[in-house]
Amino acid sequence: MPELAQSHIREGGQDRTSLLRRDVDEAAARRSLREQIAHLERQLSALFTSAHPRRGLEWQVRAPGGPRLLGMGELEALRDDLAARVEDARRTLRDRAYVETRNRERIEEMMVEPERFKWVRISNDDIGEPGCKHWHARPRLGLIGMLMGWWRVKISSGCP
Repeated sequence: MPELAQSHIREGGQDRTSLLRRDVDEAAARRSLREQIAHLERQLSALFTSAHPRRGLEWQVRAPGGPRLLGMGELEALRDDLAARVEDARRTLRDRAYVETRNRERIEEMMVEPERFKWVRISNDDIGEPGCKHWHARPRLGLIGMLMGWWRVKISSGCP
């Protein structure tokens, strides 16, 4: 077969060498696109597993129809869709991490000065952890404590 690719063969007025080279180039391009798609799928799965137990991240890879050989355009569209989803997942995780860090800092501030955070309630979900625990700034003795300015942070014991 390598001999055919290097020699010029004329069949029906067509140069056979150019046809073989085009097929080889397309095969390399398809292989490269499949490798890029596999790499993006691995990145998407790594982002999903690093986000556990958070919810709301789309991690499934949609199949473009039944079993068949995808064309170059379909492979490129699939690659571009995966790249956009990976970037969207990264942005979502980055935003969530920022909010969760701010909420952890807020809990620390609440513990030091509960009177600055009257009636504020932060749950485990707000800091990216599983469970039902929450921190709630409330008056120490109900109405009397509220009038006297006696505030504290009550930490729940978890799920009922």
